[in-house]
Amino acid sequence: MTTIAHQLCLVHDRIHAACRAAGRDPAGVRLLAVSKTFGADAVIEAIAAGQRAFGENYIAEGVEKIAELRRWQDAETARTGVAAPTLEWHCIGPIQSNKTRLVAENFDWVQSLDRLKIAERLSEQRPPDLPPLQVCLQVNIDGGANKSGLAPENALALAQQVARLPRLVLRGLMAIPEPSADFAAACAVHARTKALFDQLNASGLLPAPLDTLSMGMTGDLDAAVQAGSTMVRVGTAIFGGRGVKA
Repeated sequence: MTTIAHQLCLVHDRIHAACRAAGRDPAGVRLLAVSKTFGADAVIEAIAAGQRAFGENYIAEGVEKIAELRRWQDAETARTGVAAPTLEWHCIGPIQSNKTRLVAENFDWVQSLDRLKIAERLSEQRPPDLPPLQVCLQVNIDGGANKSGLAPENALALAQQVARLPRLVLRGLMAIPEPSADFAAACAVHARTKALFDQLNASGLLPAPLDTLSMGMTGDLDAAVQAGSTMVRVGTAIFGGRGVKA
């Protein structure tokens, strides 16, 4: 078993343990492998171990990696005569206006949406031959000074605006709170994101219920699962310490 395959097994075990502790079904928590700064070879190892969804913070690096993996998929399909696994790519980093077309043309999900202008550009630039872009609103739930994301009190208004855009599908919320001192404190801050998620769903002002609550990383996934996360974004525990950003 490769190191990445072994680490994936350990992360899945951890998710299952966290779900048991919270009285939840592990099937209700998806794992997003955060592959930023790691090359295509590392992603291929993860694919061989069964991982299909990957997150990228840096847009240019992510687009290059997606293209490399598409070439690998084509080569594998030609070599084996069997269709290579379908991958799902999530943009989880900040998006500037000059990068929206790259995101719209290459990613399947955007989890870091916090401005209407960016949402409008993504919708306009999403190619018509691709499915609508799945999106989450990033919320700065604890007011961290160095964190992206919109203020919680602005979430409903933006959610309503995004939900009306034709080439986007609003799926839920994403949050990256500051590190907490202990498990109880981490649970408490994640519970605030869950409460906002529930509030938006209870408002009756969105065309469809939100189904994705993306919170929890290597250091706090157990607390995030306890609070109700449906997707955890894990990088270090799978791939190891970060490589050097290209």
